Amino acid sequence: MAKLSKARKAAAEKVDVDKQYSLTEATALVKKVNTAKFNASVDVHVRLGIDPRKADQALRGTVTLPHGTGKTKRVVAFVTPDKEQEALDAGADFAGLDELVTKVNDGWTDFDVVVAMPQTMAKVGRLGRVLGPRGLMPNPKTGTVTMDVAQAIADVKGGKIAFRVDKFGIVHSSIGRVEFTPEQLKDNANELLGTLVRMKPSSAKGTYMKSVTMCSTMSPGIKIDPKTIA
Repeated sequence: MAKLSKARKAAAEKVDVDKQYSLTEATALVKKVNTAKFNASVDVHVRLGIDPRKADQALRGTVTLPHGTGKTKRVVAFVTPDKEQEALDAGADFAGLDELVTKVNDGWTDFDVVVAMPQTMAKVGRLGRVLGPRGLMPNPKTGTVTMDVAQAIADVKGGKIAFRVDKFGIVHSSIGRVEFTPEQLKDNANELLGTLVRMKPSSAKGTYMKSVTMCSTMSPGIKIDPKTIA
């Protein structure tokens, strides 16, 4: 086991592993125990009492974080030639179809989000082996397959993120950066967690929100009491 650095050890000592903190306490503490020398991501990991193998419990969706993610997302738009300029004007970093499909098929993935028009999906669908494992495949459920590509791009640039439950029933999501204020982190966390509560499948039994943990890159995890989530 790797030996903890002095900074990591000091940070770990500030977190009581047996305590469930309130969301307010956690968003203040996560800044204090950050040891990264860069503007680290602050992430939330939510373990849900669901069975992702059941179709109605395989949660996926989107949420617009009030304060954004703190990261400018690079957007690729697969559009017909007549919509290319519109997509670029809306903020897409790359827009087009055939040339982009070829580029991605060859392994290029220097982007964070993909949006596409429905009529381009026959070609985009062939990129599943490249986009799928990275969670980049556009999907109507997350609003990334749409006729209104310009609006989809504006939403992404404005802080809209997609999430999905993994095979263990856990949702992992960034809610900002350590440079954010505790209040901004709390607002963003509440938006995500509130969305998950509203999406509770009717077939889910028992405790729904089993555990919530917050941490920044390279910092100890902070357990949050689900009852303190507004």
